[in-house]
Order: sequence, then C-alpha cells, then structure tokens
Amino acid sequence: MNWTRPADLRAQVQKLWDRGEILASLVTGEPLFPRRLVLKPPTSAEMADHFDEVRAWIGELREASRCRVEMREFRHRVFGANAVPQDVWIDTVDDALALIGKGRDASRFAALLDATRACQPRLLDWLAKRPLRALDLHNDWSRLLEIVTWLEHRPRPGVYLRQVDIPGVHSKFIEAHRGVLAELLDIVLPPEAIDFSASGVTQFASRYGFRDKPARIRFRFLDRKHRFLPGGHDQDITLDAGSFARLDLKVSKVFITENEINFLAFPDVRDSLVIFGAGYGFETLAQARWLSACRVRYWGDIDTHGFAILDQLRTQFAHVESFLMDRATLLAFESQWGEEKKQMLRELPRLNDEERALYDDLRDNRIRKKLRLEQERIGFGWVEATLSALT
Repeated sequence: MNWTRPADLRAQVQKLWDRGEILASLVTGEPLFPRRLVLKPPTSAEMADHFDEVRAWIGELREASRCRVEMREFRHRVFGANAVPQDVWIDTVDDALALIGKGRDASRFAALLDATRACQPRLLDWLAKRPLRALDLHNDWSRLLEIVTWLEHRPRPGVYLRQVDIPGVHSKFIEAHRGVLAELLDIVLPPEAIDFSASGVTQFASRYGFRDKPARIRFRFLDRKHRFLPGGHDQDITLDAGSFARLDLKVSKVFITENEINFLAFPDVRDSLVIFGAGYGFETLAQARWLSACRVRYWGDIDTHGFAILDQLRTQFAHVESFLMDRATLLAFESQWGEEKKQMLRELPRLNDEERALYDDLRDNRIRKKLRLEQERIGFGWVEATLSALT
C-alpha cells in the first residue's frame, strides 16, 4: 500500500535540511516548526477492506520517533469506532534534528553562527543563504573570519599572500579558499577596496589588492645579431610580462610554439625570435603591443584545441598566422596521428577559410574520429623546409 510511512516522514524533514532551510532558520530566527508533514493515509475503502494492514500502519506511525500524530475517529462496520492518523507534526527544531540525526551538525553550525555574530555580523545574510556551505567549512571558519577581518583593517594591502601575518594561516590556505573568501570579502569590504574588473579565483590577488607573482614570458632569439649577451652560445631568456612589453627588439618575425623541445630546437631565422606558448593563456603577451608590428606565426597541434588556441590568440593580435597547421602537413604525417581526448565543438569565428575547413573536418570526425597530430611529431626536415619557403 502506498501510505505514508515513518521513512517518508524522515525524508520530508531531510529535504528541509538538504535545502538548508533548517540551518537558515537558526540564522534568521524565522521558525520552521511546528510543521505539519504531508500525510497520505489509507482511503475509506482501504480502511474497510484492509483493516489489519491499516491497524499495523497506525502502530508504525504512532511509534515514529519525534513525530506528533493527531488522530480522528473512523467507524468500521465490523470493528466499530477506531482512531486513525489525520495529521503528523514536527513540533520543534530539536525534534527535526533528532529525527534525521543532524544534532551534531547543527551544534557545529550554531558555534560558527555565534562566532560570525561576534566578529563579522555582516556575513549573517551569507550564512542564511549558504548554511550548508558554511557547515562544510566549519573546521576552517574561524580562520576565514580572521582573514576577512585582517583585510577589512588593511584594504588593498599591496603585499603577497605569503605576507599575511595571521597565526595558523598560510598562503596555501588562502589560495585553497579563494572562492569562498571572495564571496565573503565582497560583502565586508567597501567598493573602493575591490577591483571589480578582476574576477575568478585566478584574479583573486588583483581583485583585493594583493601583489601577485609576475607573469613570465620565455623566448629565444633566432638571429645571433639580436642576442642580449655577448658570445655565441644559445640564449634562453625569461622576463616578466611588463619588462617583455617594454623591449625594443627590432625583430620583424615572431614564432610561438606550444612544445618546449620545438621551442629549444627551433632553427635560426633572420630577424626573428620564438616564444614558448602558454596554451590558452595569452594575456601575458597582450601588453607587448610591439608584437603588432611583427609578423607573428603560431604553431600548435593540429587538433580542435590547437585551432581554438589560435582563435583565442587572435583576440589579442588579429594578424597572427598559423604555422604548420595545414592539411598538407597533417596528411604528410599520417603515421604519427594520435587521438584527441576531448574535442572542442564550438564555432571559431577568427579562423580563415582554409583553417576553418580543416577544423570542421576534425571537429566533425570526417577524416578519422578524434584525429590529432601533435606538433612534436612533425619531422624536423619538414619544419626546416617550411621555414626556408617562408624566409
């Protein structure tokens, strides 16, 4: 019979917990209880035809822990007047917590609620909206409050996260909790202490005025006459993005490659340099506007992500050309084909016609399913021959 059982009553209260409503009520003070639960009793016909089963069902409900059962009179043609459940109530929050076994969790939440009221009362609304998230963080909550208070007293501090001087708090802790800290800091800090143009955990430092590790760019000159230092040895140079942007290198051609060995072995090319790429992260190059006056060629894998990276690079430098990412190169190295684990499927509006045709063939698996040719699998003789044709 599909009648409400004690397990169904527990499930209804568990749903209140899972939605955060029970804990939120501890913050807001808005009572959830007494609360009438949904009860599906036997129909009159079922009570008449299945009296023994109904009597057992009544016993189950009456024995349900922490539930108050209201009864009504039912008359049976054989057994006379009987009392059957009409409503089931949970009278108090303590009864609800005991029914679903959440008393200890509620006590932990009450402790962090008290700490928040004492230290950062402006975060009470956040607790009411995200009580289960706060409960997950109960072991770390006091340190999170200390970080928020520290930054409240030192807005836009201009130091590295490593320099936050709070006992028991280190930079790895802050980095691991940047997401929730951002939610809390956005509530507590005044607008002038937040850079709203910086978003996401990767820009946490910028958003709240910490110093961040400088982005670095690694490059090699492919023409000896442009090298920084005297001597004939190879020069593998790394500069912060700001310093790279201020260079006046007098080169006319720039190559960008994603593979480190290709970067290190890239042949000499007159008036050129090669940059070791960074996947989808080209923001570091955006400051170097002098690249706009150079002929820039990007060498990535021949797969859907390789073309997606090329498309993204063109958001910074629209004049970038692809290098060794063509159909002839793909077909020449069929023996080296591999498989792309997860393909890019979206449209790439910045590809030219030839690139788009090859991208579509790869994306739609027209040549072979999930086809990929990694750039390091292209023979170096082919690389040198292509460079000779360019220069």
